[in-house]
Amino acid sequence: MLILLPPSEGKTPAKSGPPVDLAQLHFTDLTAARQEVAGALAQVSARDDALSHLGVGASLAHEVLRNTRLEQEPAAPAHSVYTGVLYDALGYHRMTPTQKRKADAGVVVVSGLWGAVGFADRIPAYRLSMSAGLPGLGRLASYWKPRLGAALEAHAEGHLLVDCRSSTYAAAWTPAAGRTVSVNVFTERDGTRKVVSHFAKHTRGELARHLLTRRGKAPETPAQLARAAAEKWVVELVPGTLRKHHTLNIILAD
Repeated sequence: MLILLPPSEGKTPAKSGPPVDLAQLHFTDLTAARQEVAGALAQVSARDDALSHLGVGASLAHEVLRNTRLEQEPAAPAHSVYTGVLYDALGYHRMTPTQKRKADAGVVVVSGLWGAVGFADRIPAYRLSMSAGLPGLGRLASYWKPRLGAALEAHAEGHLLVDCRSSTYAAAWTPAAGRTVSVNVFTERDGTRKVVSHFAKHTRGELARHLLTRRGKAPETPAQLARAAAEKWVVELVPGTLRKHHTLNIILAD
């Protein structure tokens, strides 16, 4: 089982330590692309119009400035750099050593800057969304799509993929439908369902935590995943097709 996560918008920068070593990150086939994106990001982040180009406000100017010196910034494991609702609910720091090893081996974060990283890969904090475009590269989802497919398919072979990414990051790689389950979260009141945003992030983080910390064998099929999720939530599994992935709907009481 592999769990696919989006990055958090906000990042917690490392206070000290060596900078990122691209050769030590997972998916080394992406090294040249990572260098290209980082170089384009540094150039854009040094411009007068950097904030508007990257779609952020003035309060995040210091984070955009950090983009210009990522090669010198201290790096830390991805599980501590990425923060926010989903990652708080996942609670890596509350896991046992055995559970942390499972998370390190079983979580892949899809990123606008790095393409994809393992959960223990050491990276600096940065500010860049997959929805952004960079000069010479275009929209990042389109830039990464062929590169991630080539790099991740072999890594994903034989694994059930639990896709907790948002649509922005899902656009960067579409794994094989038969072994992929996307996760949706709804609230329901009086038989009426409503898509939620904040609670969706939180619940996806809780699902990732449950799958990594529960006893027993990891799910290997969509049906087994649904049974594991049903240990905590009301769920329904919508079967996929040859071209369309399976969907796990988690239903929260409103």
